[in-house]
Amino acid sequence: MIKLLREAAHDYPWFLKSIMGLLALAFVITMGWWGFGQSSGNVVASVGDQVVPLDEYRRAYENTYRFYKDKGQNDIKDEFLKQFVLEQLIDNRMWLHVAKEMGLTVSDEDLRKAIMQRTEFQKNGSFDPDAYKRLLSANRLTPASFEAMEAKDILTNKARLVIMDAVALTPAEYTEAQTLAAREGDADPAKAAAAKERVFQSLLFQKQQRALMAYAESMKSKVPVKIHKELM
Repeated sequence: MIKLLREAAHDYPWFLKSIMGLLALAFVITMGWWGFGQSSGNVVASVGDQVVPLDEYRRAYENTYRFYKDKGQNDIKDEFLKQFVLEQLIDNRMWLHVAKEMGLTVSDEDLRKAIMQRTEFQKNGSFDPDAYKRLLSANRLTPASFEAMEAKDILTNKARLVIMDAVALTPAEYTEAQTLAAREGDADPAKAAAAKERVFQSLLFQKQQRALMAYAESMKSKVPVKIHKELM
């Protein structure tokens, strides 16, 4: 089952985005990103100097479990789901470590744009300061604490983009993309061009995702990862 979850995350990017959205929610509500106030007995895993607090892991698990239950998928075994959630949290910490190694930073402008673009803080399509403050208050967060967490999230995304931007299709893959696009055989030049671009982007994105996974796995062999399964 855990293999199926991983394959789904690999073959269907929207799947992983949905799961990471749930885990991101757990980060915000629990303020677990930083590990503040966490003793070693309350840490499920550590990646270098980054930790996954027990309360964050539990909330992420509960959110993911509800996600599947709402989708009518009740046949996923508990131990497999726990492992999947933990792997996603560890992966996130790993990318934070990568971002630091790359020397990436987040400017005030980066942070401002990211927050203003989040739909939950918008009203009628524009950023609403009052909605921003209300939502943070409802989750017992201050703007400073939330913005610190958001900066970390931007850092991990920047690290992923560095790897993705280094990936390109080989001549053979380019030819494959042309062949696949030609099979659609649309006579309309505009539609044919759109189909070709869609195939190219799909193949490139799949290759980028494989590169991200391979890079993360290589980092796991270099960065110490400790897991306390007895707390799961």
